[in-house]
Amino acid sequence: MTDWSEPLFLIGPGFSGHALAQIWAGPVYGTVRSETARQKLLGSKIEPVDVGESEALAASTIGAHLVISAPPTSDGCPAFALLGAHAARAASVTYLSTTGVYGDLQGGWAMEWTTPNPQSERGRRRVAAELQWQASTPNHRIVRLPGIYGPGRSALDRVGKGTARRIIREGQVFSRIHVDDIARGLLAMIDASAVGIFHLCDDEAAPPQDVIAYAANLLGRPLPPDIPFESAELSEMARSFYSECKRVSNAKIKAATGWRPLYPTYREGLLALLGS
Repeated sequence: MTDWSEPLFLIGPGFSGHALAQIWAGPVYGTVRSETARQKLLGSKIEPVDVGESEALAASTIGAHLVISAPPTSDGCPAFALLGAHAARAASVTYLSTTGVYGDLQGGWAMEWTTPNPQSERGRRRVAAELQWQASTPNHRIVRLPGIYGPGRSALDRVGKGTARRIIREGQVFSRIHVDDIARGLLAMIDASAVGIFHLCDDEAAPPQDVIAYAANLLGRPLPPDIPFESAELSEMARSFYSECKRVSNAKIKAATGWRPLYPTYREGLLALLGS
């Protein structure tokens, strides 16, 4: 069992990292690259550590639980360049990756042992970063995440702002997860000292247009019109997102830790967000 007085060190503290920090019992540190980033952490539980302070960075890894969410670039994983050499001194290493590494499974199931087949540059960079962290220490876990939603970042917000669209592509489904379930899942894995590759997702992959329709119904707003995928004006990133269709299994983390999502589908998750 984990000693919860041990520090948590967030490399690139983002949406998921902030949620985990809120439920972590011990001290929490997070990297920053600018004064603006430092100011954003004011009032939070996260104590900033400047990436330019090499001695402070190295010291922060000793006996800490590292959680890396900084995305890789064309030059590789920036977090690994900073701290990969110190990973063996950490209590554990958790790298937050994406289920996009599997590419398109035409609606089939992605399991942790499914061979990655990334079909985008982002996916290929994630696979390369995973391999780096896997080689850095045996005490690692790779957590592949699907679409993330939560306060301020959900279908409710898009419907409320009038920016929601119901993009229709026959047979399209996505897996997703509420940010609070990510935090609870990470906590469960760290507590159980679970190592290897894991998925964190809810129990139901669903068509994106159904999620928008449910959000509109909750808010009492008109249903956004259907837009065929073929004629939709989408960014390159959004189009690549829709080009992949898969269902993601969470059976492994349930068996390894006993974790269960508070929000097993988008319905419970959106209803809770509406209530809050």
